[in-house]
Amino acid sequence: MSRIKRGVTTRAKHKRILDQAKGYRGRRKNTIRVARQAVEKAGQYAYRDRKVKKRSFRALWIQRINAAVREAGLTYSQFIHGTKLAGIELDRKTMADLAMNESAIFATVVTQAKAALPAA
Repeated sequence: MSRIKRGVTTRAKHKRILDQAKGYRGRRKNTIRVARQAVEKAGQYAYRDRKVKKRSFRALWIQRINAAVREAGLTYSQFIHGTKLAGIELDRKTMADLAMNESAIFATVVTQAKAALPAA
């Protein structure tokens, strides 16, 4: 009975891992055991941070909106409440972009939100 030779498949598996480890420092780029660990850990970080990215961008948009709204004499929470009452259906990404680049248009949104708030 002939023996099974798997050198081709093993080399292909190793090559795939080492290609993913390209650019790493030290033995992580050329030793299969260390490279496999590094690539697996990198994949875990990438998976986790795809979700963290969404959180951090939302936080950035909120900070930008808050900074622009405070110049008009409102807080962020008052502004969001006013937009809900006024029926303005812009998301935070769009509002942050308006606040940064189109300040005149954002000022009209702020005045509409302020007008919709109940007088206290």
